[in-house]
Amino acid sequence: MTEPEPRWIVAANVVLWRRYGPLGQELRPGTKAYKGGSKVFVASAHVGMGHEQLTTIGRGRHTGRWITIDTATRHLYGFRAKLVYTPAVLRRYDQVTWWPVRTEEEAVEYAERLECIAAEQRASYHVGPHPDPCRCHECLSRG
Repeated sequence: MTEPEPRWIVAANVVLWRRYGPLGQELRPGTKAYKGGSKVFVASAHVGMGHEQLTTIGRGRHTGRWITIDTATRHLYGFRAKLVYTPAVLRRYDQVTWWPVRTEEEAVEYAERLECIAAEQRASYHVGPHPDPCRCHECLSRG
């Protein structure tokens, strides 16, 4: 088996804490599948749903093995272009993506767009007041 060629892929991190429950008054660390702060790679997006969900590749919270799972865009931040060499990531990426990013410029542009979408979704998903004290991504980013 030959090693896949390195590719430009959009990478992001999972928020350390996310709001949860009625009006977002509870806080949960990371997501069910990923630890907070984990690096994930964006393989594809559900465009028809306004990019609310992204198919991501990352190390699972419980096993540490590579997983491919749909993740809410609002649970990710720090989108950036990354040249990926890891064969396991590249194989999974090729299996699930339907529009591969071809250049660094495309990856940078898409990462900027996803960062804006994620921030909008975090701001609009839980419209109630933040719990006190709050450690959600938005509150930690401000302070």
